[in-house]
Amino acid sequence: MAPAPVYEVPPIYSVQRFATLIFSVLVALASGTNYVYSAYAPQLGTRLGISHTRLNIVALAGNIGVYSTGPIWGRIVDTRGPRILLASASASLLVGYLGMRHMYDAGLVEGQKSISTLSFCVLIVCCYLTGAGGSAGLSSSVNSTAKSFPDQMRATTTGFVISGFGLSAFLFSTISSTFFASNTSSFLLLLGVGTALPMVVGFFLVRPIPLPPHEPLNAEDYDQGAGEVAAAIAHDVPESHSPLLQDDDNSDVESEPLYRPRYDHEGGPVPVSIARNGDVELSPQRGARSALPGGGRSVMDRSMSRGTALTLSAAPNLHGVKLWRSGDFYLLFSSLSLLAGTGIMYINNVGSMSQALYAYKEPNYNLITASKWQAKQVSAISVMNCFGRIFIGIVSDFCKNRYDIPRSYCLVLVAFLCFVSQVVAAHIDHIANLWIASAVLGLGYGSVFSLFPTVCLEWFGMPHFSENWGFLAMSPMFAGNLFSLAFGYIFDKNEDKMKNTAIRRGLEMLGHMQRAPNQDNKDIRCSRGLECYVDSIYLTIGATMLAMVLTIWAGWRDKQKIKRSLRRRSQLIRTQGAGWGQI
Repeated sequence: MAPAPVYEVPPIYSVQRFATLIFSVLVALASGTNYVYSAYAPQLGTRLGISHTRLNIVALAGNIGVYSTGPIWGRIVDTRGPRILLASASASLLVGYLGMRHMYDAGLVEGQKSISTLSFCVLIVCCYLTGAGGSAGLSSSVNSTAKSFPDQMRATTTGFVISGFGLSAFLFSTISSTFFASNTSSFLLLLGVGTALPMVVGFFLVRPIPLPPHEPLNAEDYDQGAGEVAAAIAHDVPESHSPLLQDDDNSDVESEPLYRPRYDHEGGPVPVSIARNGDVELSPQRGARSALPGGGRSVMDRSMSRGTALTLSAAPNLHGVKLWRSGDFYLLFSSLSLLAGTGIMYINNVGSMSQALYAYKEPNYNLITASKWQAKQVSAISVMNCFGRIFIGIVSDFCKNRYDIPRSYCLVLVAFLCFVSQVVAAHIDHIANLWIASAVLGLGYGSVFSLFPTVCLEWFGMPHFSENWGFLAMSPMFAGNLFSLAFGYIFDKNEDKMKNTAIRRGLEMLGHMQRAPNQDNKDIRCSRGLECYVDSIYLTIGATMLAMVLTIWAGWRDKQKIKRSLRRRSQLIRTQGAGWGQI
């Protein structure tokens, strides 16, 4: 029988790994353009006669495209690699942005006050495609990076990739304000072409690089102790039935094995297999089993929660139905929904907020100046979003590696940052100071979307990471929809009546309109400044306070699980022998 082909695994610090990292960042830069929506949304609404409530529905379509497709893209990239996602991302982004540009250029026909219901639905579909395309690009780049670097570097490297996603809005909004100020059509063209091309580059250059194998287990220790330790863990009933701190996984439900290097009967590593398409096969194979001596099943054949995995010095692997039965999953799901929902509401509407503040303090309203203020808010959010994704990755890695502090403790920090951003936003009534709230919000929002994937991986495991994160990342749709629609309703309710387009046009036709400050510009929907939207900020202040409570609970819960797991392992070592506790 011919020997299996040997794949030479590159070292950790190698050109192949860092090439994957660099091009993953490039793909991520093209994936985060949902955050630039506020740079063109007010102009799009004015051109097509769309109210702020309906503008928020369009924005939510993009967010739903990001979050609803996460599990699908995650499943595909876990099992088939990143290329399908990158091809889909390129097509979706191109069609979505060019479709919106076509509708913007067409505008309204003579006498029409707003686009038809059919056209509005097409606009929603286009925005959905841009969100789905961005989600596909990000999933492919994060998955490839996470699989290419070890645990000690994973939060930092994936943080760099996700920071590119956050920096995307800054890149495109800067180009817009520099070259396409008040030219929304050209900006939408730039978004369509500028996001599709990097996906084509990534199709050829982004791929996961397998990690070098670990040292083989001592065969004698494995043979003597594995069965007894597995049995001891399975029958550790008293603590496992604690209603608040259960491991969420003490049954004998079979599942896919953990992804681990395999070894032959002599203790040598089995070469990594190569899939038919040439990609390294990293996902576990369904139906594979590892038998213990005497016919018992290995503990690696079970879907393990983090608590069980820590006791066995193994990696967790929780997915599928067991994930949805986990209290940890719903705790992260709720926290992420509140924090991300707050960020989504602010990011989607900061353009309207800046217009309201500018019109309130500036008697001589200028379109180009107003669009530059919009771009400045988007840039502030984007830059700090990028910094937050790198910052929290470095901080959580430092706390974990230097002081053995669980990364879940940092969840409290990111929730606090989001809370502070909303408190600041509720007290700013001048456009020149709005960047402060935007910067703090960007820092907190970026930290949220860098830390939560890492905690998801740490709690639920690598073999189904993208699929699990896809389900968890659906959570922003709930609070995000609620908060954004609330903002649109509040803003429309406070809209200045004299700015009503029909009244203004009627007065212009009669020639009796006396031009007061700001009344000669149809782009202004509300010029009452902070009063236009502050009630929606009060809503998100309450949401972020609740999120802080939930993240404190998550950190405490994680601490208790770790302490209990260490106590179990200590008991097993004393009972079965020191060697058996290291299986």
